[in-house]
Amino acid sequence: MDITIHASFLPHDDPDASLAFYRDTLGFEVRGDVGHGGMRWITVGPVGQPGTSVVLTPPAADPGVTDDERRTIAEMMAKGTYASLLLATDDLDATFARLQSADGAEVVQEPTEQPYGVRDCAFRDPSGNLIRIQQLR
Repeated sequence: MDITIHASFLPHDDPDASLAFYRDTLGFEVRGDVGHGGMRWITVGPVGQPGTSVVLTPPAADPGVTDDERRTIAEMMAKGTYASLLLATDDLDATFARLQSADGAEVVQEPTEQPYGVRDCAFRDPSGNLIRIQQLR
């Protein structure tokens, strides 16, 4: 069986700020930008990896989500506990320095050697999603 990850979904509450962060700060390419009913789904991905994408999606866009669930999702996004993404890089220090100086990236953790064997750092994107970046070994 040959299964790959094609796309992961992250919520956004400001499509323009999210687009700027993923395109301009992380350097991802934009693969799609679709609007419908005042909402936008923006597909981005790392350059040179056309088979892997992140879809930035309106939170709670599913019509089956209740108002109470929408409030919970908004609260969790504000705290940064609703969604996360794990990325990897060859040069964590250079990546951290670039992101630290960029607009829209909130530093959560500077590069740290973790007790479970990885060196990583963490940021929040403009919507509060936790973005962890690991040093490739």
